[in-house]
Amino acid sequence: MARLIAARRTAVVPRNGAFARLSLEDLAAPVLQACLADAGIDAARVDEVILSNALGAGGNPARRAALAAGLPDRVAGLTIDRQCAGGLDAILLARALIDSGAAEVILAGGVESYSRRPLRLRTDPDGGTPTPYDQAPFTPWPDRDPDMTQAAEALARRLNMSRDRQESWAIRSHANALAADQSAEILSLNGIARDTFPRVLTPRLFAKAPVLTGSITAATAAVAADAAAVCLVVSDRIAQGRGLALLGGASVGGNPEEPGLAPVAAIRRIWGGEPLAQAEIMEAYAVQALAVIDSAGLDPQIVNPGGGGLARGHPIGASGAILAVRLFHGLQQGRGLAAIAAAGGIGTALLVEASGA
Repeated sequence: MARLIAARRTAVVPRNGAFARLSLEDLAAPVLQACLADAGIDAARVDEVILSNALGAGGNPARRAALAAGLPDRVAGLTIDRQCAGGLDAILLARALIDSGAAEVILAGGVESYSRRPLRLRTDPDGGTPTPYDQAPFTPWPDRDPDMTQAAEALARRLNMSRDRQESWAIRSHANALAADQSAEILSLNGIARDTFPRVLTPRLFAKAPVLTGSITAATAAVAADAAAVCLVVSDRIAQGRGLALLGGASVGGNPEEPGLAPVAAIRRIWGGEPLAQAEIMEAYAVQALAVIDSAGLDPQIVNPGGGGLARGHPIGASGAILAVRLFHGLQQGRGLAAIAAAGGIGTALLVEASGA
């Protein structure tokens, strides 16, 4: 059984902030190195690097990060794109390779620079002027490919979830993040050693928050951000009882018109309702996180004890891996769960167990 024996991340910084000038490899390479140093694993033993990236221009960022981190030239690097779910899917892929015997030491996670994402142009086959676009299509049907904020509002209406409840969850997320000790999980980069976005939310701030649509405001939606997060996944032979056992994982497709609920099916596939000590659920929107918690039957008290995406921000390709990093540093005993939704109606979940539980 594969095990997670080290996990690190950068701080999450809103776009155009302190990480705005950093390339993808600038963000990811130091985190790769930190994971190996934490575990006492030599770079020569690494079989593969798997990184998620959603907004980059290609060029295999995982390979670039591996080379920048000083890993052997033979480490090819694999970059995947499953949008928001990709960072967690990279860890699931590492688990599968190790459990199959194809590898023993894999660095897996995600990296995103919202600040340095490329400008996109759609060419005209008839030779007309290219037209800019920001979001790639997530389905082949425009009428079933909603804007994510519009989809969140539709979910809030269907579930009759009030703006007050969404704002209460945002207050909790920021308060937990402000109180959390992040020193073990965050690698200082550019002098930034804590997430920079968490704040004390007040009624006045909520009243001033721009309404994005309906009950969704800027205060109940995660901000675009830059970050990297990496986990070191190894075989039992290498782990020798250390770290978190990766008990199960699933990526499940659902209704593309309702992406916020997609993680529920993934959670149900791997979790049978047994007690959990900690759950990390991505908060792209407050309504989305609450809908998953309610529908999956999770205890809200054990969800995101150190704050969530509403307080940190959303570095798309790295967000899923950040959940796993949080579990690694927060789960002392028992079982933990991480889950995330992605555009197109995709949900990914991971179930882990602390050694000695």
